[in-house]
Amino acid sequence: MRATDIIIKKRGIFVTDENGNRVLQGSQPNSKEEIHFMIDGYVKQEIPEYQISAWLMAIFLNGMTFEETGYLTYEMLHSGDIIDFHKNGANKDIIYVDKHSTGGVGDKLSLPLAAIVAACGLHDPMMSGRALGHTGGTLDKLESIKGFSTQLTEEEFINNVNKYGYSMIGQTKKIAPADKLLYALRDVTGTVESVALITASILSKKIAEGSDGLVFDVKYGNGAFMKSKADAEILATFLVKTSQAMGKKARALITDMNTPLGNKIGNFLEIEETIECLQGKGPDDVMEVTYELGAEMLLMANLAKTLDEGKSMCKAAVDSGAALKKFLENVEVQGGDSDQLMKEIGQRRSEFTTNLTASQDGYIFINAYKTGMAGVTLGVGRNKTTDPVCGDAGMILHARTGDFVHKGDLIMEIFGKDKDCLEPAKKLLEEAVSYSEKQPEKNPLIFKKI
Repeated sequence: MRATDIIIKKRGIFVTDENGNRVLQGSQPNSKEEIHFMIDGYVKQEIPEYQISAWLMAIFLNGMTFEETGYLTYEMLHSGDIIDFHKNGANKDIIYVDKHSTGGVGDKLSLPLAAIVAACGLHDPMMSGRALGHTGGTLDKLESIKGFSTQLTEEEFINNVNKYGYSMIGQTKKIAPADKLLYALRDVTGTVESVALITASILSKKIAEGSDGLVFDVKYGNGAFMKSKADAEILATFLVKTSQAMGKKARALITDMNTPLGNKIGNFLEIEETIECLQGKGPDDVMEVTYELGAEMLLMANLAKTLDEGKSMCKAAVDSGAALKKFLENVEVQGGDSDQLMKEIGQRRSEFTTNLTASQDGYIFINAYKTGMAGVTLGVGRNKTTDPVCGDAGMILHARTGDFVHKGDLIMEIFGKDKDCLEPAKKLLEEAVSYSEKQPEKNPLIFKKI
């Protein structure tokens, strides 16, 4: 078996059509054995990066079938360790359920959600990622809490989930190492936005973390990787069907990411808004999607009989203070100081700050993608995985999409990693805000469920 032949099979061949144009045709699915050969060879450094890059581009251009995607997910999953909460018959009656978001701006949903469902009795083994490009990262937000560690051993992770209901960690070197290698290549070869590759990347990590069930938040819009509802629906379908083919319960919500979620964007600022959510003071959009996801998770774990019951359970966990208590407990368990954290709420801000005010009267629309890119400039996110982030950088929105503002009204407070980043970021944010005489049409936050 040769890597070149596998690449050509997926790539196809050029033929000349009736108009004299050369057209690429004849791409064929790769077999289970061929996909194993490519992934195993790459992890073992027997197949060079340039051949894997060519294969990824062929996949990007021609796609993969559900069957191929399943094979790829399986190989990436089995390239490393798999956590098994049910090993040797242990915890056989517990259904471990996690949630995954495809990424957005102001999307801190994992943070309040994990605490809420854990307070309802659910066990959530949550493995999260870091910020990349315009999208935020759960790990960066958590690590803005002084002392909080997302680098736990497998034993610590398992013990925490079983004892406290949830734990939040990053991908270890032993979990799906093929995914880590492939993602680095995809990032620099322009092959990130492939439904099959995104599906295999997400599921290889999520299944390796030990979940029995998965609820996906697949976002669409200018601030999402999937720009249209149709593309988001394709990805959601791939995620659900591939999960089910691998023996997991799965459900997907397709949600709007054309404008930022919540009032606060940034690493510590989103921890702060998480606390507000758990105190019952969270923004309506954040809470709507959080409760919907939570209800789906509780239903999947057989802890609620209906979605309405699941939502009621989630709201009761917030109203009683149990969810906030669970979040602060997790902070302590993973090395943070919960008392210090609570003292910093509303007080901790970067010294480098400026404001964005309305340039005219009108109803405003805030573009999520442009806001996210301004966040990268401020230090919230990163352009490449090795870039540092600033815990105190970000934005506080004093006006949201659909609000009417008068010229000179405060729209955002802006916080940067240093003085020099403020003006470039402010220019991006000026471009992110548009004005209209008519109130923009409000899209439903949750477009569809699969």
